[in-house]
Amino acid sequence: MLTVFAFIVALGLLIAIHEYGHYRVAVACGVKVLRFSVGFGKPILRWQRPGSPTEFVVGALPLGGYVRMLDEREAPVDAAERHLAFNTQPLRSRAAIVAAGPAANLLLAVLIYAGLNWTGVEEPQPVLSTPVASSLAERAGLRAGDRVLRTSQAGAEAGPGDEGEPVVSFEDLRWRLTQSALDGRDLVLWVAAQPDGVAQPRLLPLSTLDVREADASLFRRIGITSPYTAPRVGQVLDGGAAQAAGLREGDLVQRIDGLDVRDGQALRERIRAAVGPAGQAVTQRWEIEREGRSLSVEVTPRAEQRDGQWIARVEAYVGDAPAMTTVRHGPIDGMWRGVVKTWEVSWLTLKMMGRMLIGEASLSNLSGPLTIADYAGKSASLGITSYLLFLALISVSLGVLNLLPLPVLDGGHLMYYLWEALTGRSVSEVWLERLQRGGVVVLMALMSVALFNDIARLAG
Repeated sequence: MLTVFAFIVALGLLIAIHEYGHYRVAVACGVKVLRFSVGFGKPILRWQRPGSPTEFVVGALPLGGYVRMLDEREAPVDAAERHLAFNTQPLRSRAAIVAAGPAANLLLAVLIYAGLNWTGVEEPQPVLSTPVASSLAERAGLRAGDRVLRTSQAGAEAGPGDEGEPVVSFEDLRWRLTQSALDGRDLVLWVAAQPDGVAQPRLLPLSTLDVREADASLFRRIGITSPYTAPRVGQVLDGGAAQAAGLREGDLVQRIDGLDVRDGQALRERIRAAVGPAGQAVTQRWEIEREGRSLSVEVTPRAEQRDGQWIARVEAYVGDAPAMTTVRHGPIDGMWRGVVKTWEVSWLTLKMMGRMLIGEASLSNLSGPLTIADYAGKSASLGITSYLLFLALISVSLGVLNLLPLPVLDGGHLMYYLWEALTGRSVSEVWLERLQRGGVVVLMALMSVALFNDIARLAG
C-alpha cells in the first residue's frame, strides 16, 4: 500500500509541476488556457475559479497530464479572441511555453536539493569498508577504516597547491566514483586512518572499466560498496542459523577460522563464501567478544541459490550502523549546490542515454513505471529525506526526457520552432503527421524496453 501511495503522490506532483510550468508561462504570454488536467480519462475532480477561463481537472488515470490552450489548429476561434490563441503567438512565446514544462521539473529538483542542503541531511561518513577482493580498490591499497578526505583527477596530485575536492560523506564519494567511471576518468582518493591524519593518495584506474551498466555491479568492480561498520551481530532471526549457533545480538566478531574480520563488509563476504562446490554450507569457527569475554562458537550457515550462484546466510543482521555526519550548507552555497547537483544529474542522464543509443551502455539501464514505483515505496519507507531525493531524481529525469528531440515530446516541438527560426517557415502538416507517427513508434519502443527491464528486475 505504501508503494502505491508513494508512487501516485510522486507521479501526480511531478506531472502537476510540469503542466503548471506550461500553464503559468502561457498565461504570462497572454494565451487563453481552456483546461489544466492532471491525469487522463474520466474526471474525478473539476473546478473553475470565478472569472477564469481555465477548467482545472484531475483525471482518473494519473499517467500524464495536459494543458489545452485556445488554438486555431484544434477548433475554430472567434475573431475577437484570435490574439489569445497559441498558434498566433510570436515564435519566442510559443517556444517559452513549450520549454516551461521541463524547466519547471528541473527547477523543482533545484529547490529540493537546495532545501535539503539548508536543513541538513544525515549521511554516512566517508570511511571505507573492506574492499571487494581483486577489485580496483583492493589493488590500489585501500583498507577497511580508511577515511577519504578529498578526491582529485589523476595527474592532479602532483600539481602545485592542488588539494582536490573535499569529500563530505560516503554518498558524496559514490557520486564522484559514478561520474568518473562513466566518463572514463581515473580518480585519486586522498585517504588517512584518522580525520586529522596525513592524507595519502590512492589511484583508482576507473578508465580501465567497461562501464555498460551503472548499478551495484559497477561498485563491486570498483571495490567500494558500503561505508565502514563494526563487525557486530545485529538482530538474530528466530529459527535461523545464527540462533542455532548461539549467537546473540551485540556479539562482536573478531576472527573467522583464524583470520581477522576487520568490519561488517568483510564479515558479510566471509559468510556469503561459506559454501562448498556442491552447494553445501561450510561450518565456520567464529571468535567473538560478548560482554567483555572472548568466546568461540561454530556457525553453520544455510546455503541458498541466487541468480544461479550459491551463497550462505546466517539469518541475522550483520554490521553496526555506520557513523553518520550532518551535511548542511548556507543559503547561497546551498542553492548553488542545488543548481550544480541538478546540472550534474541532468548531464549524467543525457550521457547515459547517448551511450545507450550508440551501444556503449546496456539498454537494461532503462527503467519503467514498475521500477519507479518500487523505488518510491522503498524511499518513502526510509523517511522524508530519502523520498525527497527520489522526487528530485525523477523530476530531473522527467525534465530531461521531455527535452529529447522526439516529435511527441516538448523537445520535438522545440525542434520544430528551431526549424521555423532558421528557415522562416513552419513545418508542413504532412511532415508534422509523419514525424508524429515516427515519434510515437520510438517512444512506444522505449516504453516496451523499460517495461521488460522492470519485469526482469522484479522476476530476478
